[in-house]
Amino acid sequence: MPGKLIEMNILRKKYRGEWGASMKAPRIVGALLAMVVAQAIAQKPVEFPLSNGPGQVQADLYGQGTRGVVLAHGGRFNKESWKKQAETLAHSGFLVLALGFRGDGLNPDGSPGAFGSTPDNAADVLAAVAYLHRIGAKTVSAIGGSMGGDAVGEADAASKPGNFDRIVLLGSAGGDSPEKLNGRKLFIVAREDRSSDGLRLPEITRHYERAPEPKKLVILAGSAHAQFIFGTDQGLRLMDEILRFLSEP
Repeated sequence: MPGKLIEMNILRKKYRGEWGASMKAPRIVGALLAMVVAQAIAQKPVEFPLSNGPGQVQADLYGQGTRGVVLAHGGRFNKESWKKQAETLAHSGFLVLALGFRGDGLNPDGSPGAFGSTPDNAADVLAAVAYLHRIGAKTVSAIGGSMGGDAVGEADAASKPGNFDRIVLLGSAGGDSPEKLNGRKLFIVAREDRSSDGLRLPEITRHYERAPEPKKLVILAGSAHAQFIFGTDQGLRLMDEILRFLSEP
């Protein structure tokens, strides 16, 4: 594990422009990048029963270990959208499950779309948590982006304490019952992130204030929404914040 952290730190320095004028740096980075890619953990398609009716949930499993993480995507994404983040988490020692909601499908233009209800989405998250526990995870956390964050929050609020170790709500207020959230909570949002109703930050702040401790609110620069932040200049910081939160004792 320490070796992988060193590799990641070296790559971070490269992308932040901290290499200076060394001509060997590109070759070093290339070699390290090839090493990381060679060690990439391939995704494994899995399925497990719904928690509130007949049918199966589709998901992709990455990594191994006893610290599980469920990834719940936003309304304009699918389970495959988490691939880079899932591999990063898996390299950091987590057993990662990228969840596909039962209502996932395609928009008329062929882009991903999620069309299930919030209660069904929350039930799918609970089914994913139960699956990770069944295959050996001793603790399970969840990261939800936008719609997925609402599902994670609703699932956590409906659970007994201890079912979720900690949750990350990305660009999401976390459902309608923040006062019922359990465990550790991390709210992350871009300051200028807007919906058709206006800035998302005020509502997220209100839900954060109603949520019990322990909790943390991180406000990033920019206007990108939820998983879209990963594709901006705040993407590295976002991943660092998530890793730090999931890894701290």
